[in-house]
Amino acid sequence: TKGRAAPFAALFRSLEAQSFRDFEVIVVDQNGDDRVGDPAAEGWSFPVLYLRTPGQSGASRARNAGFAHARGDVVLFPDDDCWYPARMLGEALERMREHDADVLAGRAADEAGRDINGRFEQAVTRIHRDNVWTTGIEWVVFFRREVLAMTGGYDVDVGIGAATPWQSCEAQELMLRALRAGYACVYDPAVHGHHAELDIRTPAMVAKGRGYARGFGYVLRRHGFSSLAAAGWIARPIARAAQSAARGDRAGLRYFAGVALGRIEGWRMRPFGAKATPRPAAGLSPVRG
Repeated sequence: TKGRAAPFAALFRSLEAQSFRDFEVIVVDQNGDDRVGDPAAEGWSFPVLYLRTPGQSGASRARNAGFAHARGDVVLFPDDDCWYPARMLGEALERMREHDADVLAGRAADEAGRDINGRFEQAVTRIHRDNVWTTGIEWVVFFRREVLAMTGGYDVDVGIGAATPWQSCEAQELMLRALRAGYACVYDPAVHGHHAELDIRTPAMVAKGRGYARGFGYVLRRHGFSSLAAAGWIARPIARAAQSAARGDRAGLRYFAGVALGRIEGWRMRPFGAKATPRPAAGLSPVRG
């Protein structure tokens, strides 16, 4: 968590309500102040380990710091503002066993179960390179701890808060490395969590959309996807921008145009106007924790 005024409220209440009880929570606090307090002192029925890392930044770096202290065999990385259905943890573990999965991914949904904040597959499927973009979201991905240990965890240069332009797709980047290492990754839409639905019409979301899109394009390029595949993913927001323009929807036009530009910037591995930097070999750049 970093920068949020009141994190964890909905998340911790939903964890308190879980039917499965054999879990611990690790909070990684990157704030420079004491706005979070110590969640371990608030009397929750589950164990809480509180880690302060005020000199660090980035969700990927925080996830790596957290899982280094985890004692469980399976690790989930919640956002500080998401929450989960009461049976979610137990059902996810059962489905990991049923699918013989090393990684189990789910989707973002509203309280009625409708997909939000992304496009997701509608049926259980093995995750592979071509569908990794529509089979999960960071805070609904369960990893066997071995996968994190063997892959080195998240790449701290990718994801929200990273000190780079590549502000998303850190879970997909990690999943692609796990797939290459031979781990079984499965998507099951029955596994879902909740989050506020993002409003693409706000100026803040327009800016975020471009940063997220840069991460998408960067991961495409870094992991050796073809120019044709990249063109297809860049064409999608261009088409949505054109549709928005035809409807007179200026907010939609700004958002989708920004997404298209961001994906192009990520694919070329530098934002427009920035100096070129050496490009890592596909999938081979180091993961730094």
